[in-house]
Amino acid sequence: MKAWCRTALGDVEVDLDAEEAVLLDETAGWVAAAEPATGLPRVVAAAAAGSTVVALVAAKPPLLVSHDAGRTWRGSGYGLPAGRTVAISGDSPDVVLYATPTRLYLSRDGGRFWRLLAPELPEIIALGFFDEDLAAGPPD
Repeated sequence: MKAWCRTALGDVEVDLDAEEAVLLDETAGWVAAAEPATGLPRVVAAAAAGSTVVALVAAKPPLLVSHDAGRTWRGSGYGLPAGRTVAISGDSPDVVLYATPTRLYLSRDGGRFWRLLAPELPEIIALGFFDEDLAAGPPD
């Protein structure tokens, strides 16, 4: 599974299984998905796929997760450092990527457990997944 990050130094393609990052020569033209409205206070960023919504908030824990389109929420990410942005895989809504200013954390179980990925990146601005709509590569 692959993700992309827009960083201060350019776009990076990240292989989440191999935990490898490749800085691309030029901006790939990727566009982050529109953030869903959550109705929550102190939201820094949010992402949704189907009925799963993840909100990054300026609080502890830093993440709130809903599996019913925002009707109910549970805390997630206890112990994670302050975050910058979040993304959910459209192909598998249990796969969530959380970004701090320079590191990525991956959850494959809907935000219950998190794993720090090996690459340290330049300042992360936005991120997303290569899902089936981007399977052929970045948009032209």
